[in-house]
Amino acid sequence: MMLDKKSLKILRILQEKARIPNTEVSRLVGLAPSAVLERIRKMEGQGIIDGYEVRLNPERFSRNQVAFIQVFCNCLEDENNAVGDSLAAIEEIQEVHFLAGEDSYLVKLRVADTAELNDMLRNKIMTLKGVISTKTSPVLETYKETARIPIR
Repeated sequence: MMLDKKSLKILRILQEKARIPNTEVSRLVGLAPSAVLERIRKMEGQGIIDGYEVRLNPERFSRNQVAFIQVFCNCLEDENNAVGDSLAAIEEIQEVHFLAGEDSYLVKLRVADTAELNDMLRNKIMTLKGVISTKTSPVLETYKETARIPIR
């Protein structure tokens, strides 16, 4: 499916407010509600729209501490990216990225406080087979956090 201006506008609207009624989207883009729904379903089917999720307020769940951790591993022991899979399985970890050049992963996690961060490092991350060391950067203040992709 070629993304025309109408489809791109639909995507912008949905990124801003995923729960917007279909009739409102149709009014904003100038298409019939059935046409909008058909376009959305096609984009979902083609994997352009990956899914929908609710963003919770971390403070309401005592998850105020964000940290980025670079996890260094021994490539010879990390068969089939087992460290990456193990990191991804830890509930508090929100993102796992393999970095080029240093045989390491960059993870973003969200915990209650520095005590829980310490426990996470000692008892969950450092105990993974193949992990050599970590470098932790606790976040002091967040200015922007989003999963939105710019649509031009």
